[in-house]
Amino acid sequence: MHLFRLSSLLCVLALASCTTPPDSETKPLGENVLSKDAIHAAKHGPVDFVVHVKPVLEAKCVMCHNRKALPGHISLENRREALRTKALGTVIVPGHPETSLLVANVKTVHQKVSVMPAVGERLTQDEYTILTKWVKEGAQWPEGKAGTLKIIR
Repeated sequence: MHLFRLSSLLCVLALASCTTPPDSETKPLGENVLSKDAIHAAKHGPVDFVVHVKPVLEAKCVMCHNRKALPGHISLENRREALRTKALGTVIVPGHPETSLLVANVKTVHQKVSVMPAVGERLTQDEYTILTKWVKEGAQWPEGKAGTLKIIR
């Protein structure tokens, strides 16, 4: 019995020591996946899928949004999967970030409670801006190995 109380107390203390930013009710704001140079290049020039978008999707999205983890749901493993229309709408509408579920569901910087990702770190303002710009520029996504996301667990 004493061991149970001790372990419960340790759990409470561990939870109390966790800090989350004041704008987050569920999880911490993430850190940029991209380097400062890559962020600068994406903000001031065209967004490149392999250099700017793929690393963000691999680090913060595809771990859940793949055919194995969520069969029949949104998969971001490759272009073909990501451009499919699902029950709730189209995940990526090239040229139209305002109607793309990908952009709407990661818009965490302007909301108190984030929608996506459901687990892990939220996208930063820089990452959100880059994804939005990429979709607005036409969401160019190469075929083959360059356009296939690695599922990082």
